[in-house]
Amino acid sequence: MKSDALQLIKAPVAADLERFNELFRSTLSHDNPLLNAALQHIVAELGKQMRPTLTLLSARLLGEVNQNVLDVALSLELLHTATLLHDDVVDESNQRRGLASLNASFGNKVAVLVGDFVLSKALQHATFTKNITVFATLSELGQTLSDGELLELSNAGQGIMDEASYFEVNRRKTASLFSACAQLGALMGGATDEEAERMHHFGQLVGMSFQLRDDVFDLTASDEVGKPVGKDMREGKVTLPTLYAIHHSQDDEMTAIAARVRAREATDAEIETLMRFTIENGGLDYARWQMDQFRMMAAGLIQEHRNADAAQALRTYMDYVIDRDI
Repeated sequence: MKSDALQLIKAPVAADLERFNELFRSTLSHDNPLLNAALQHIVAELGKQMRPTLTLLSARLLGEVNQNVLDVALSLELLHTATLLHDDVVDESNQRRGLASLNASFGNKVAVLVGDFVLSKALQHATFTKNITVFATLSELGQTLSDGELLELSNAGQGIMDEASYFEVNRRKTASLFSACAQLGALMGGATDEEAERMHHFGQLVGMSFQLRDDVFDLTASDEVGKPVGKDMREGKVTLPTLYAIHHSQDDEMTAIAARVRAREATDAEIETLMRFTIENGGLDYARWQMDQFRMMAAGLIQEHRNADAAQALRTYMDYVIDRDI
C-alpha cells in the first residue's frame, strides 16, 4: 500500500525525477579515486527522494519543471546530504538507511571532507540559477539547520520544554528544509511570489508532520523502521507525545524522570517507564491529532485549478508523510 502511494505521488514528475537522478549521479562523481569511491557510496542509496519530489511537484503544480528547478532540487538535496554526513560523524552513527554510514566505511576525516565537497556542489548548483532568492534561501537554510541543532543542544538539561519550544526546534531542524523545497520549486517553476509563499507554508506543515511521525516511531518502532525504540530518550530528547502526557497529567514522578532523560541521566528502566506512561496517557493520540490538524491546513494551501494531477499528488504526499510505517 505504501509503495503504491509513493508511485502515485511520483507519477506526475516521473520523467523529471529521472532527469534529476541523472544530474545527481553525474554531479557526485570525480576523478580522485578516494573521493569518487566515497561519492559512489552516497549515490548507491537514493532513498525515497521525498524532498526532490516535493520540489518537482511544487514546480509542476504552479508552472513547469525546467533546468532551474532541477538545479534547485539538486542544490537542496546536496545540502541535506552534506548535513547528514556531518551529523553521522557528530552522532557516531554507524548506519544510514540500513546501510553502513560513510564515516563507518571510510572514517570520520573522509566523511567530513566529503561532506564539505558535497556542500560546495550544492552552492555551485545554486549559482547556476542566477537567482538571488535561491542564494538567500539556501544560505539562510544552512544557518537555520545548524541553529536548530545547536538550539536543541542548548536546551538539553534545562528542565522540561514546553510545546512552543519543541515546535521551534522542529521548525528549524526539519521543517525548514521541506519549506525551502516547496517554495523554491514553485518559484523556479514560474509561480508568483505569493504562490511560492503558500508553498513555503505547505512545506513547513509537511516538515512538522514528518518530525512528529518520527516521534511516534520512537515510541512504537518495529524492525522495519530501522530505529530502536526509545532512541530519542536515550539521546536526551523529550518529544511532543511525552511533553503532552507530562503536562496534562502533572505527574511529579514522570516529570522528574523526564528531567533526568533531558540530562541524559535516566536508566533504561526509567526510560521504559516514561515511554509506557506516554502511551497510556494519550501522548500518541495527541501527536496524531496534531498531524491531522497540519493535514487539513496543508490541504487548504493547494491550488487545485493549476494542475489537478500535481495537486492530488501533493495531498497524497502529505498523507504518506503522516501515515507512513517506515
